[in-house]
Amino acid sequence: MCRVVDLRQAVLAKNDASADELRANLAARGIAVVNLLSSPGSGKTALLERELLRARERAVPVAALSADLATENDAARLARSGVPVKQVLTDGLCHLEAGMLAGHLDGWLPEDTRLLFVENVGNLVCPASYDLGETLRVTLASVTEGEDKPLKYPTAFGLAHLVVVTKTDIAEAVEFDEAAFRANVQQVNPGVEVILTSARRGQGVGALLDRALGALDGTPVHAPVMARQPHHHTHTHTHTHPHPEATGTMAHTHS
Repeated sequence: MCRVVDLRQAVLAKNDASADELRANLAARGIAVVNLLSSPGSGKTALLERELLRARERAVPVAALSADLATENDAARLARSGVPVKQVLTDGLCHLEAGMLAGHLDGWLPEDTRLLFVENVGNLVCPASYDLGETLRVTLASVTEGEDKPLKYPTAFGLAHLVVVTKTDIAEAVEFDEAAFRANVQQVNPGVEVILTSARRGQGVGALLDRALGALDGTPVHAPVMARQPHHHTHTHTHTHPHPEATGTMAHTHS
């Protein structure tokens, strides 16, 4: 058991070091990174496409990287915005890591980029434990997923700098209880901002871009209480990396 815990801590420590290095390098170039986490089917891609279009309208130099286990469908959708987009296929790995991200950005990210949106693998478990060197971490949930989502996935919501609710155009139809959802978010992440959005109707579109630009300009982001607690990862399992950027078997943790 001690060996497993030690391996887990070593893996996360290595990732954190890579994340700090990437964050410093991008900050020196004047680039802010937005890490987007959500379950599959949350509407993350649809909202991000609208945000990228808004950024282009406002002449904000922006790029997007989308990670999936397979297919390039999301990158194709995001590319319709006209901004630089790259698809990363993880070949079964359920999350991105800072070293992987750095490798994919090397030689690709345009020099004039000011905002990079990273659409993480659709999963609220594995990606939650990995810092990608982001300036802003955003966790999204659709109104169809239930008001108790933050309680079921406390690490994903508890470490977020911002929480976004999607698909509000159907909130009434699915009897979404906004007050209950907000209360549950505050339980795991006191003080975090919650934004309501609908990519279909345009509600809240542009708010994510505004928060990202604020972080880029130095506006302080929310400081999650969980981020100040040294032991918030509780579950361990292992993956053998199938991709060329990493080798061997590694353990990772999540709540």
